[in-house]
Amino acid sequence: MMRRILLGAAATLALTAGGAVAQDKDKTLCWISHGGPADPVWTYFLQGAEDWPDATGYSVSTSFHSGDVPSHQEAMRAALAAGADGICSTSPDPGSMVDVAAEARAEGIPAVNFNTSDDAPDCNAYVGGDLKAFGRIWAQYLVDNGHVKEGDFVWIPVEVPGASYGVEEEKGIAEVFEPMNITWEVTDATRDQAEVIQRMTDYVIVNGDKISAMIGLGDKVTGSVARG
Repeated sequence: MMRRILLGAAATLALTAGGAVAQDKDKTLCWISHGGPADPVWTYFLQGAEDWPDATGYSVSTSFHSGDVPSHQEAMRAALAAGADGICSTSPDPGSMVDVAAEARAEGIPAVNFNTSDDAPDCNAYVGGDLKAFGRIWAQYLVDNGHVKEGDFVWIPVEVPGASYGVEEEKGIAEVFEPMNITWEVTDATRDQAEVIQRMTDYVIVNGDKISAMIGLGDKVTGSVARG
């Protein structure tokens, strides 16, 4: 539900930032995601995108790009060329949306970044959580509850190495672990669910003796872990 609400908030900001008149229903918003349509977390966002036109009367055009940055950037430019009234976009990699956000500014088309925080592009607004703070909270929880101590090793599997969400979350994790000499490794778990499970299983078989804790980055990663 929260993701559906966040999507609605981002969509509303994208139009109001450009001075859209609430009574004018002839508006089109482009919703562009770096995620994949089969990824469970994005089904919630998609539901929000589908609900929003019913609630507002505006039109929404959606697209998924499964981590393909050039495709994502091209979708932004296509939205600008089509004269979209507003654009909601995630930030697939840090800094990857700088140029297209500048192009949106030049065209006077409001662009809102959502879900994946990135200060580099000059978007009209960001809607979502502080991913660096999330990483810091996760790491501090492990420390405060005695799950890790100085000198321990933490495994961090991630679906998309280098993607904005993991990069920002790792920065927060580092703020807690580095002063305590806690080391960690980020490994590529990939996007395919079956492959995620296989890669994670293989890693545990080889490295299980040294792992004190795991922080999973991404719902496919965390969803592949058996609940205790």
